[in-house]
Amino acid sequence: MSAIQNRYEFVYFFDVTNGNPNGDPDAGNMPRLDPESSKGLVTDVCLKRKIRNFVEISSENEAGYEIYVKEKSVLNLQNKRAYEALGIESEAKKLPKDEAKARDITAWMCKNFFDIRTFGAVMTTEVNSGQVRGPVQLAFAQSIDPIVPLEVSITRMAVTNEKDLEKERTMGRKYIVPYALYRVHGFISANLAAKTGFSDDDLAKLWQALTLMFEHDRSAARGEMAARKLIVFKHDSALGSQPAHKLFDAVKVERVNGESGTPASGFGDYNISVVSDGLNGVSVEELL
Repeated sequence: MSAIQNRYEFVYFFDVTNGNPNGDPDAGNMPRLDPESSKGLVTDVCLKRKIRNFVEISSENEAGYEIYVKEKSVLNLQNKRAYEALGIESEAKKLPKDEAKARDITAWMCKNFFDIRTFGAVMTTEVNSGQVRGPVQLAFAQSIDPIVPLEVSITRMAVTNEKDLEKERTMGRKYIVPYALYRVHGFISANLAAKTGFSDDDLAKLWQALTLMFEHDRSAARGEMAARKLIVFKHDSALGSQPAHKLFDAVKVERVNGESGTPASGFGDYNISVVSDGLNGVSVEELL
């Protein structure tokens, strides 16, 4: 498949109800938030993890859709596969001196691993397979309004050790966000896609992941999470016709129930619209 020929930007909305969308390990796993605005945050790597997980389960055993960064993956062993497939001897921490062979190794990694040709990767480990700058990048997601995390105490009737058998219960705690709608901006470069081989099929897989990834990421900690809106801006060329910030500004979020700047209670509290006037050379599509 040939690489995509157009630049894209997208705005993605998702929400959480009575869950923790992205705990901060430096704060006792409390939901991440901006201390100045009290708005919730979800990191780009958290969202990429969910995309990787969806692609892994939806394209299992499909050629070209393996995942490089996954649970219990040994990166050196992953990198070594390229050398073995191409019949090239590896040298500790170095790419082959022959530039053509070095390019072939990196190209093999891009061809076989979806997340490398999508997000890029630094593969300069003990077995060096080069570096790739990915065409798809995500910003941090931020909630539309401030959030008020709640700490909830929980009990467990079972005990871990025999010495604690006479105890009736053990105590624990978890943090939840009662409700929050998050917004994240994404960027897709056709020029970088040409270098990694990110194709139209890969793009379709990305849209599918953003639409369905929360359906396969359920846990007690994350409560109810749902994809709400996916608004895609497609430029008529690889370089693009409009600056990204102008496209993002065209997506308006209006608070229709409750007071803006206070925690919301549900998705129905918002109205999301797109003002497409003046976006010459850019088409707008709502995929969700």
